[in-house]
Amino acid sequence: MKIINQHLKNGILLIFAISYSFGQNPLIRDQFSADPSARVFGDKVYVFPSHDILATEGKGRKDWFCMEDYHVFSSENLTDWTDHGTIVEQNKVAWVKPDSYSMWAPDCIEKDGKYYFYFPSTIKDSLTNVRGFTIGVAIADKPEGPYVTEPLPIPNVRGIDPNVFIDKDGQAYMYWSQGNIFGAKLKDNMLELDSEVKTLGDLPTKGLKEGPYLFERNGIYYLTYPHVEDKIERLEYAISDNPLGPFKVTGVIMDESPTGCWTNHQSIIEFKNQWYLFYHHNDYSPNFDKARSIRADYLNFNADGTIQKVIPTLRGVGVANATKQIEIDRYSAISEQGASIAFLDTLNTFKGWKTVFSQPNAWIQYDNVDFGKKRLKSIIVKAKSETDAILEIRSNSANGPVIAEVKIPKSSDWTEIKVSLKKFESNNQNLFTISKTNTVVETDWIKFE
Repeated sequence: MKIINQHLKNGILLIFAISYSFGQNPLIRDQFSADPSARVFGDKVYVFPSHDILATEGKGRKDWFCMEDYHVFSSENLTDWTDHGTIVEQNKVAWVKPDSYSMWAPDCIEKDGKYYFYFPSTIKDSLTNVRGFTIGVAIADKPEGPYVTEPLPIPNVRGIDPNVFIDKDGQAYMYWSQGNIFGAKLKDNMLELDSEVKTLGDLPTKGLKEGPYLFERNGIYYLTYPHVEDKIERLEYAISDNPLGPFKVTGVIMDESPTGCWTNHQSIIEFKNQWYLFYHHNDYSPNFDKARSIRADYLNFNADGTIQKVIPTLRGVGVANATKQIEIDRYSAISEQGASIAFLDTLNTFKGWKTVFSQPNAWIQYDNVDFGKKRLKSIIVKAKSETDAILEIRSNSANGPVIAEVKIPKSSDWTEIKVSLKKFESNNQNLFTISKTNTVVETDWIKFE
């Protein structure tokens, strides 16, 4: 992790960046993040999420969503992510009601070399007779900012979850939600509507729907949105031959959270000839679903243009570097018995997870590890065990070639054990970590040298 501070000191602007090397879910590892709007600008993916914080006395509404600012993150490979810091803060926006903690799901788009960041919040009572949310814009010359906010929100827009789409003919559209999902054309200045507001149909009429995100592929316009079909949100989509519909409800992108996270929110991009779904889950806060974390998984289409349902994973996307810490608890697959994951510290969940093996031949699989072509000679495993134990590291399958056998000494403290490799595997491999003893072994990470 690389940290540089950004602040104004003696009139000099210092640059801010935090770099993460993980390439697994959740993507952001030191703060809550939700509602990811992913965009491809140049040769990078930028993600503009909302930023959940925990409400405290006098700061937000207890047990509810609480957001006061926005960050932007970027990556060239979907593995190494950089936090460019705060780009918009609630109490630095002229029209936002102070201390309203309502900086909900945003979006960003590029047009003619300018970057337009759209965000909802609660408007000051003195500026309108209508209470509630409206949508504002901040503009920058670079995706990471700095952004300058417009003094007033977009006229005639009431609602949340802005999404902006620019069609192949250059016409821009904005979508948002407030009970229904709405759409309208935008003027060339990207700051005003250029048509009547249209309620988009034909979409589900029962159950909450929100969070529109529209993209086009092969002449098909896909309107994606979270919808409460039963008790919590799932991700659905409808298609049309026109950016403003009418739309035909077509399918489900992702089912409801198996752990009960009430919300989800999506964006979909193509990057280097692969499509991706960005979404969120309450990974770091399993008992409170108003503190969420953004994720990404691969998305694929059928030959007829319909979307294949995405099954959420811990492994996520991107290729892990074998010489960096590989957190095997973000697994691709796990044995039915004898292996589980748990927080390293339940009082500080941002410290991440550990893998717990409790019986022989239990295994965990972690895919897409790049060993490169230069011969690696050893492995380091950070682990601890109730008694002396043995872990095997294999490639390709649980019965594949043994890369290393690691003897874990009895210890109540975390220990880094280094052993020589039995076999070197080059290029991209799937790794299997297997317990060979009938004892409890906890593993934090592995890496190769």
